[in-house]
Amino acid sequence: MVRRTKEDALVTRHRILDAAVEVFNHQGVSQTSLNDIAKHAGVTRGAIYWHFENKLAMFNAMVERLICPLMINAEDREARINADPLGFLRDASAEFLGKMLTDENFRRVFEILWHKCEYVGEMAAIRDSHLDEGENHIDILERAFTLAQKQGQIGHALTPHQATIALIAQLDGLLFNWTKNPAMFPLESYAAPILEQWFRGLGAALPRR
Repeated sequence: MVRRTKEDALVTRHRILDAAVEVFNHQGVSQTSLNDIAKHAGVTRGAIYWHFENKLAMFNAMVERLICPLMINAEDREARINADPLGFLRDASAEFLGKMLTDENFRRVFEILWHKCEYVGEMAAIRDSHLDEGENHIDILERAFTLAQKQGQIGHALTPHQATIALIAQLDGLLFNWTKNPAMFPLESYAAPILEQWFRGLGAALPRR
């Protein structure tokens, strides 16, 4: 019975977070109240507060639900980096783009982060936590670029940190603009050749995939 209660609570939590994604995406974060989310989720306001202290906590949980699965398998990630650092960088970029194209919930959360949230007031704390998380991603990518240089997979025209920032700029630039205006360009056919040419420009010949 206790197990069933925990399972029910988890189902309710996910339903609330799914509703938050939809309402935040439609109304914007600042214009959304917990009552709006409760109504959309079909739960009481008390159920909202059982799971989340406030809107900030709910927003954090929404983002963590998205990010955590990308970060949990650190052992596998490190093995991939050590075995083929450049392959890891290319595959990780392709996997991220693919998820944006095929996972609607994943894409909607990034649309909220980029276009539907003002990082002022209480939401400034969210911005700071995202900056910390961003540093973790930078460290991972920079380590991969460092190994790629040591293994002769890429040249030395850019430092590992410069290459990391450039890759993030490529991905964020493509996705920020595409989520803002999907009619600007077809991401599915544009992203792969753009990234392919960027990686080739790092100074080492890459096999075509």
